[in-house]
Amino acid sequence: MKLVCTQSDLSTHLSLTSRAVPSRPTHPVLANVLLQADAETNQVSLTAFDLSLGIRTSFSAEVVQSGAIAVPAKLLNDIVSRLPEGEITLDDESSATDNLPDYNGLIVTLTPKSGRYQVRAMGGEEFPELPVIENAQPMQFSVSTLIEGLRGSLFATSADETKQVLTGVHLTIKQDTLEFAATDGHRLAVVETTNESPDTNSEDVLEVTVPARALRELERMLAHSSESEEPVALYFDQGQVVFEFGNQRLTSRTLEGQYPAYHLLIPKQFQTELTLERKQFLSSLERIAVLADQKNNLVKVSLNGDAQEITLSVESQDVGSAMEIMPAQISGEDIDIAFNIKYLMEGLKALPASSILMQMNTNLTPVIFTPLGGLKMTYLAMPVQLRN
Repeated sequence: MKLVCTQSDLSTHLSLTSRAVPSRPTHPVLANVLLQADAETNQVSLTAFDLSLGIRTSFSAEVVQSGAIAVPAKLLNDIVSRLPEGEITLDDESSATDNLPDYNGLIVTLTPKSGRYQVRAMGGEEFPELPVIENAQPMQFSVSTLIEGLRGSLFATSADETKQVLTGVHLTIKQDTLEFAATDGHRLAVVETTNESPDTNSEDVLEVTVPARALRELERMLAHSSESEEPVALYFDQGQVVFEFGNQRLTSRTLEGQYPAYHLLIPKQFQTELTLERKQFLSSLERIAVLADQKNNLVKVSLNGDAQEITLSVESQDVGSAMEIMPAQISGEDIDIAFNIKYLMEGLKALPASSILMQMNTNLTPVIFTPLGGLKMTYLAMPVQLRN
């Protein structure tokens, strides 16, 4: 195998794929990235796979001789990211090298303009194949649709591995919509996006829960393709999901188990509603969060309908207290209600609108935040009981 590519192309694609390399591989070959070069198409592809998450990306290069080789991912990434910009020649024809006289295995040689690097490698045939979903009809979504949905939901997934199904985002695919839902048991984010290119006439509702880790990598990959008009193809089968777009592919195992019936958690009627300026609300919270008690991280929100304003307050016995007042359009009863300030701020950051609607019934029932205009998103936060 022999190819010539630019340092920036190789470095960019290595950093994307390397995120699927396991930190503690169950088999030595999984610590590698599979590098494949095709002289007919002048394409180089890089693949990493931890047997759950797999990432493949490809880019154009001058391929002199086709071939495949598995190279230590971290070492290759560390070398290439530090090389100067410009062309790099990469070949595996130099196993008989004076520098490694006692080693008879494969050697890959990188030759930038500034020197030469040789790294021990393994044969490409030892690398496991990425899963393939056969005979499945792909569903097509725009890059912007997926980015919107992921940004509005990923933050609300659980980090608790004992609640495994909650560590993913639940996707519900209908004829003309794609819904994203995530909850950790304390808050819930639901985003409904439009399927701009429905590719099926099926009236079936398809549901799948995908690990947040895989979707964070998908979001990162899509950000590199945000200008692309090409749709993302989504395939899924029992236990496996595949996203394909451009020259990139991400595969992931799906999460097993029944996802909570989250629609039943969202109240249909409300006694109190208020409209707030989102950035002002968030800025006030960020300021008083500095003093929020680290033990319970609570913020109290007090509604005053007569003055048409809300008061945000935090108290920390050992440190001090803080209070901010901001205007709001309030209809309904005055309420004192408390939240985990982190959950409140994370939700507000994800709501893509200048003004938001906050709806509630009592100080202990779910509170709903929705953007006024733009994306169809619902953020539910559970209040925390105030101790007198």
